Amino acid sequence: MTSAAGRLTFSNDISRDLELLEYGLDPSLDTPLLPNAAVMNALQNLVRLATQLCGAPFGVVNIISAGHQHQIGAWGVNPGVCSREDSMCAKVFLSREKTVVPDASRDPRFADSPFVTGEIGRVRFYASVPLETESGFVPGTLCVFSETAQELNPAQVDMLEVLARQVVELLELQHRTAQLDRAYVELEESNARLAGFAGRVSHDLRSPLTTMLGYLELLQDDPKINAVPGAAEDLDMIGASGRRMLAMLEDVLTYSRVGGRVQPENVSLQAAADEAMWDLGIADQNIVEVQELTVYADRVQLRALLQNLLSNAMNYRSDHRGLQIRISGVSNYHGSTVLVADNGKGIAPEDRSKVLEPLVRLHRDGDGPGTGLGLATCSTIAKAHGGDLMLSETPGGGTTVAVSFPAA
Repeated sequence: MTSAAGRLTFSNDISRDLELLEYGLDPSLDTPLLPNAAVMNALQNLVRLATQLCGAPFGVVNIISAGHQHQIGAWGVNPGVCSREDSMCAKVFLSREKTVVPDASRDPRFADSPFVTGEIGRVRFYASVPLETESGFVPGTLCVFSETAQELNPAQVDMLEVLARQVVELLELQHRTAQLDRAYVELEESNARLAGFAGRVSHDLRSPLTTMLGYLELLQDDPKINAVPGAAEDLDMIGASGRRMLAMLEDVLTYSRVGGRVQPENVSLQAAADEAMWDLGIADQNIVEVQELTVYADRVQLRALLQNLLSNAMNYRSDHRGLQIRISGVSNYHGSTVLVADNGKGIAPEDRSKVLEPLVRLHRDGDGPGTGLGLATCSTIAKAHGGDLMLSETPGGGTTVAVSFPAA
């Protein structure tokens, strides 16, 4: 029959292994837990520094799971795995106190350890500092040791504690990296589900809507219907509403698809702008000036972004001056920033964050048609590339949209 203490220990062991998984370390493996390469190299350098400061030939960072001790950083020895029962650090690390033992063979806590008796090693001097996170979790220790007895002075003990805190910082970095990796995977899965759902809904709605518009066109061509007073105007109104709904479905589908997995490459801003202008039928209207720039971006999504921004500029043009749009950019070692500036109505500062939300429109007099997804789509494209989108006022009036694209 399992005792209450046994059940508590088992529960704590499960909790410890789950906590280690949160740090990207899989304790179910009987091989050394492996941090990512950058963290591993930094850990090795810290352990090396610890051995030099303490005058000891060997040092390790130990992670202690429910059943094992895993050496994830080492100097002077090859990292390995042993049972938790054999571990010297496992006997003291949960005390949250530093341990300095001049001769482990004379200490009752360690005298029968296989690392002391010669079965695994002949450790004499041993010093360890628990690795305690801000949450109070202690994943293991930083320890140094040698096969000869020795002492540490207070300054050396202090430095060992400082280095232990640096090890904790590295483990927290791995923790945050693991959390970001999981969040990214979940986001990709969510985007895929959203795109699939939007595709199905769009298809299910587009089919009957397209059929309805087809029958509507037949009615509009019927002379008997047109002979009825007001019928033609009513049919035109129904047709306009149906086409707006169809356009909204297309916009929703496009919005659901962007921002997922991008395939960046070096893209000519001039070429992407030319394609967007051709799609909108404004290639020959001399209203757009484009500065050549190489942008590291997904070609299709950059074209979609420019198409949305050009469409917005046309929809919200000023009543007092002819439309002019300038597409330019700047580039440095950080990446590129694409600027699309128009001389239209502009967007008031208090409305700039609002219009980046999906399906938000300002409903101003004289505004062109739209679904409120254009700028939201552009913002999503920017974020998918690891960049951002910012709105500001064009000198002289209008809106300037700045979209950043990080370097490769």
